[in-house]
Amino acid sequence: RAGLARCAGCGGRIQDPFLLRVSPDLEWHVACLKCAECGQPLDETCTCFLRDGKAYCKRDYSRLFAVKCAQCRAAFRSSDLVMRARDLVYHLECFRCAACGRQLLPGDQFCLRERDLLCRAEHGPPPDGSGARGPRSP
Repeated sequence: RAGLARCAGCGGRIQDPFLLRVSPDLEWHVACLKCAECGQPLDETCTCFLRDGKAYCKRDYSRLFAVKCAQCRAAFRSSDLVMRARDLVYHLECFRCAACGRQLLPGDQFCLRERDLLCRAEHGPPPDGSGARGPRSP
């Protein structure tokens, strides 16, 4: 396919004897495949990540795009257990009440005000008093 392929990096025709293929449909001149953030050459010796047609080294891809804990802002490892509240994700040990610091466990009632987690003791019953007494609605 040399001579027919177009480089995803520079857009030029690839006439070199070698090309790098990333993903099933993106081909690059060997010299053009670099991290879009830091410029590190990306070849067969390092992992390459793609986002919106741009290539990134592992370090920059993780820094820019990885889901991070809403509390400590650290990235997650694949072995981490997480807790979720709406669209926020937390390390298990970071899932704590913002007011009293108590760790919230699966099954605990809490509320989310702005970006703060609050345990039942800190946020109290709902403002209309429902749930404080009487049967719950379905």
